[in-house]
Amino acid sequence: MEQSETTFLIITAAFFVAGLVKGVTGMGLPTVAMGILGGLLSPLTAAALLLIPSLVTNVWQLLAGRHLKALLLRLWPMLAAISLGTLAGSVLLASGETDRTTVALGLTLAAYSAYTLLARQHRVPPGWQAWASPVVGLATGLFTGATGVFVIPAVPYLQALGLERDELVQALGLSFTVSTIALGLALFLHGTLPMADLKASMLAIAPALAGMFAGQALRTRISPSAFRRGFLLCMLGLGLEMALRPLFFP
Repeated sequence: MEQSETTFLIITAAFFVAGLVKGVTGMGLPTVAMGILGGLLSPLTAAALLLIPSLVTNVWQLLAGRHLKALLLRLWPMLAAISLGTLAGSVLLASGETDRTTVALGLTLAAYSAYTLLARQHRVPPGWQAWASPVVGLATGLFTGATGVFVIPAVPYLQALGLERDELVQALGLSFTVSTIALGLALFLHGTLPMADLKASMLAIAPALAGMFAGQALRTRISPSAFRRGFLLCMLGLGLEMALRPLFFP
């Protein structure tokens, strides 16, 4: 089998697995896709590939609830800061310095996985949210722009707001949608978003949606918490491997 065909199959499988995780847990598509593809492609190319399937699945998740207006009014400072932070942080991802971006991606995956596995659930006091939202948004944007991963620290923060389950799922979809659009705009402005990558990204929609539907069907037959722990342990190992790779293969 030619290398291009092998790469295509790996990319297809990566987005199916990423969609599967999202279908079971409600999140994780960009995290899993970047984690798997980051070992095969440069983080910049991997980030470009995830744009369209991430946008489609997150808009789907965003529009599935009834709380959009209330969430926009509550979260707009965080969302605006995510956009600004992504534009600033994308300088690293667009630089093409593969070693630095791979290490940054690995550390982000490992930090997110370890935090989610070990940290206790906290609550953000209502009085803190006026200043915490833009700070969290800016930090999330910087990480998104530098690594292509949208989760740190937005996901722990949203989980700490005390939202109902349906509200949380929709809030995650809203945050990820804004992050995806901001990342795509940032890569475009840096001139690092080739049409070939966008076409390949469109082809990734089908396996991502297939995986998401399979994950939603699987959710009723397995323990989501056990599945989530296994997924986080895999991401932790993958993140550590990516962060340490330049030390062993300089």
